[in-house]
Amino acid sequence: MDICFIKNRFSPVRKNLSPFEKIPLLTIRKIDICRPSCYNGSMKSTSNYYQERNLRNLDRIDELLQELPYFCEDFFRGVEQRTSTLTRLNYVYDLRIFFDFLCKKKYRGKEIRDLTLEDLEQITDTDIEIYLSYLSNYRFGDKRLSCDERAKARKLSTVRSLFKYFFNKGLIEVNNTAKVPTPKLHEKEIVRLESDEVSSLLDTAEYGSGLSEHASGYHDKTKVRDSAILTLFLGTGIRISELVGLNDESIDFSNNSFVVTRKGGNQAILYFSEEVGDAIAAYLAQKEADPRVPPEEHALFLSLQYRRITVRAVENLVKKYAKIVTPLKKITPHKLRSTYGTSLYRETGDIYIVADVLGHKDVNTTRKHYAAITEDHRRSVADKVKLHRTDDGN
Repeated sequence: MDICFIKNRFSPVRKNLSPFEKIPLLTIRKIDICRPSCYNGSMKSTSNYYQERNLRNLDRIDELLQELPYFCEDFFRGVEQRTSTLTRLNYVYDLRIFFDFLCKKKYRGKEIRDLTLEDLEQITDTDIEIYLSYLSNYRFGDKRLSCDERAKARKLSTVRSLFKYFFNKGLIEVNNTAKVPTPKLHEKEIVRLESDEVSSLLDTAEYGSGLSEHASGYHDKTKVRDSAILTLFLGTGIRISELVGLNDESIDFSNNSFVVTRKGGNQAILYFSEEVGDAIAAYLAQKEADPRVPPEEHALFLSLQYRRITVRAVENLVKKYAKIVTPLKKITPHKLRSTYGTSLYRETGDIYIVADVLGHKDVNTTRKHYAAITEDHRRSVADKVKLHRTDDGN
């Protein structure tokens, strides 16, 4: 196919080309021609990743349930239709700690598997308060652990769900967990990148300046992939689980869109800018030219072992570059999402658009995180208080 035809058909001529456009246009658009995106097909293949993840979660739940009291199986069966596998897995982890506490502090000498609903019924609100205090500094297995206020609130919510379920079923007559207030949650300051830090982060990923000698050895192999990942975070506000679950077929260059699987399993079509598209296309072109990529592997972002990249690996690569650019800020993939959300709110002033793009079910969540941009206000008044008199006496 003539390259001029491809340029005219798929990419209007633009000035100020980005660094990602160093990849030949024929290679980039060849992906779009040879592997046309079909949303039905991409949704099916993308869902396989989440189905496999759900099966792993279910296996882990079944395994851990063997450590919990017999009645927990009824609870998990009862909440199955209204919770995700990840939520139920977190329930299991929380309940392990709760029942471990009961056997250490209230029912000393009893094994967790021997606890009964009658034991559950004897739990007082004071017991729950002691449990919350216990979570500040406790041992579980070989580890010494500590929960902050948010972790305590989540664990209390899990225990409440358990008691509420059996109380509503009439299997226990009292539910004293309802008497215990949720720990007060203090607002956390939003940590995000400023515009110059965003540029520096992307430059660091592209050129590798500041990396350790060990990290520099891998940089040439991963810089195009890492640049695409960071650009996608910063240009769309995608969640890390959504990014890891993307497949090649999820991307549609004809209208700059892609399919993501949101929390709860719902799927949505999001749109990206030309700059984001260029970064993704450059990475796809690199993958297409690499004969070591397994033909059966559909994952968009691959590890150096040519398997779907993991959440932990993405967290590590974000940390690796961010600590060079802004060592005083603890930047995570979620902070890159916050950076995008804040920038989008600044540009649009529309909290509902921000909520929709980020996939927030409740706009109040969005308003709380992005409408109050307090640091900007602090900066604007920084020079309002004068410490020395000026010549005019002020």
